[in-house]
Amino acid sequence: MKNVILSALVVLSFAFNVNASEKSGCTLAQNGNVEVSWTGYKTPKKVGVNGTFDKVTYVGVAPSGEDFRSILVGSSVVIDSSSVNSKHEDRDSKLANFFFGLMSDKNINAKILDIKADKRVKDAPRTGQLNVEIEMNGVKKITPMTYSFSDGIFEAKGSIDLLEFSANEALAGINKACYDLHEGKTWSDVGIGFKTKIEATLCQVKAIK
Repeated sequence: MKNVILSALVVLSFAFNVNASEKSGCTLAQNGNVEVSWTGYKTPKKVGVNGTFDKVTYVGVAPSGEDFRSILVGSSVVIDSSSVNSKHEDRDSKLANFFFGLMSDKNINAKILDIKADKRVKDAPRTGQLNVEIEMNGVKKITPMTYSFSDGIFEAKGSIDLLEFSANEALAGINKACYDLHEGKTWSDVGIGFKTKIEATLCQVKAIK
């Protein structure tokens, strides 16, 4: 019995060290909400402003699977841009009305198309790349993102250029609404990211006799 318990602990200690396609002997499942984040930039010094969205609808491709690919590729989110949250009420109102409000659709759609793991590094978080299709303002673009996975948290980061989404009018609108605060400069590149919890369960454990 003691050997069985020790064996179980060893397997569980490696449960979260899986990469995008490696079979772990465990069942992986995305657990809880997906948090979508962004970083906009203002002023000639390119000062960052961070925020999230309060209304994000996540549609998983599968409730569970044996690797990242099986539970993430094909998953999608629908983001209600009017729920933008930078923890500053006046700023959020301006973003909702003078930026997102000037786009053709209030929703932003994103879908994971592919995932590829980097070479494993001992005792380091698992890392890799994602290809994510983003639809905003009636334009679809495939955006590369990098991910890391550590302590049960899967987090991805990337960057988009608003001009590639035909958001010139929206960019000009927020720049005008915040002209003094932005010192006349609102940047078109925006950092994007998301994170979620991934749990490993039902690990296969063999008794050591």
